[in-house]
Amino acid sequence: MNSFATKPIARILRESEGGLHQLKRTLGPVNLVALGIGAVIGAGLFALTPTAAHENAGPAVVFSFIIAGIGCAFAGMCYSEFSTMIPIAGSAYTYAYATMGELLAWIIGWDLVLEYAVGAATVSVSWSKYLVRLLGTFGISFPAALTKSPFEGGVVNLPAIFVILVISVILIVGIQESARFNGWIVALKVSIVILVIGLGLAYINRANYVPFIPPNTGEFGHFGWSGVMRAAGVIFFAYIGFDAVSTAAQETRNPQRDMPIGIIGSLAACTLLYVAFAYVLSGIVNYKNMTDTAIYEALHNIGYDWLGTGVVIGILAGYTSVILVMLLGQSRVFYSMSRDGLLPKLFSDIHPRFRTPWRCNIAFMIFVSLFSGLVPLSSLGEMVSIGTLLAFVIVCAGVMVMRRTNPDLPRPYKTPLVPLVPILGMVVCFAMMASLDMWTWIRLVVWLVIGLAIYFTYSRYHSHLVTDPETAHEKIK
Repeated sequence: MNSFATKPIARILRESEGGLHQLKRTLGPVNLVALGIGAVIGAGLFALTPTAAHENAGPAVVFSFIIAGIGCAFAGMCYSEFSTMIPIAGSAYTYAYATMGELLAWIIGWDLVLEYAVGAATVSVSWSKYLVRLLGTFGISFPAALTKSPFEGGVVNLPAIFVILVISVILIVGIQESARFNGWIVALKVSIVILVIGLGLAYINRANYVPFIPPNTGEFGHFGWSGVMRAAGVIFFAYIGFDAVSTAAQETRNPQRDMPIGIIGSLAACTLLYVAFAYVLSGIVNYKNMTDTAIYEALHNIGYDWLGTGVVIGILAGYTSVILVMLLGQSRVFYSMSRDGLLPKLFSDIHPRFRTPWRCNIAFMIFVSLFSGLVPLSSLGEMVSIGTLLAFVIVCAGVMVMRRTNPDLPRPYKTPLVPLVPILGMVVCFAMMASLDMWTWIRLVVWLVIGLAIYFTYSRYHSHLVTDPETAHEKIK
């Protein structure tokens, strides 16, 4: 078996149509934009912005968001081309399978576990903290032992487990119901973000912007332009999820038209909100004094303490939609990998009524809830970022490969200025990867080694390209 064998696009499209494994097409462009915003506006806005400003970039964290947004824009255009050519669940995994072979596709699929499953667990822990804070404002106390993992002196993080279970049930019930639920949450949290930005503009102290780029301390990544780049790599965790839009391609009514709108539209809206929020926050609170609760300090400074409860609700809404879209994306990636034989069949079993990969949802419900409830996740943010950046680099490279190997295939959306745009995407994303610390790279390598062990002991021998290279699609009907 050649581990670099690619899967023809014609076969990918043929296998996606009909049979018991077909997903239900119900999503439109508004749903897709909301999914993208739902995944992106959340953890990064309120938690990562003050941390990156205080430790890495100062007020120039605004530049960090712009750099991360530019990297995402280049990658987003490449994602859009693939999503219209191959409107199938699986995102970067499917694109890599069609362009660079099975082994690299497996690496991407395994890598996306970092982005989606581990990311959802990480966000659920933060969701738990803010739920306890919200309950406290109403005089309701929650036992501390039930909000921490055993490694942190507690018993179990019960609220983190609870939110994973509830969202997983919503995902099992149906994609349309999930999209509707996400849409209401997105409307709520974006309204609160815009309200904070609008109120804060009048209270900016321009002295807090001096110096806008604090001088480097002599250590790479601590202020100066190296700090801006380090902050871009750190806050990139805030951008993960816009690619989750592409995982819903097989459930979109008109993917050739709607996928570019969903990917690029959600990315543009989120970048604008991030830059505006970072600018206002760093103008109200000096970066030297910022903590992870800087938003509350900002509201106190401008006399809007009453809005604190609304912000907590907005943060909870943000985290909830992020978890929903991450779990959605992960289940669709594993659904595609299972259809190809690289994972056991249970991951691609579709519920006869709900038309969702329900067993896959249940498997991740158990895995992610146990992970979020029992394992400390404070150091995984950068690991999630580096995994996402690696996926983006490979997608950008895949567009150039596909232009050479399949130049005549219909492309409803074409990435402009190829190869310039894909190369710039690779350069910007890799520059952010290079700015992350050594331990983040070591954890990524260890994770990939585990994934390769699974591939070479199970997946390559069960691949449909091996078991039935010509008619494997018939077996899954």
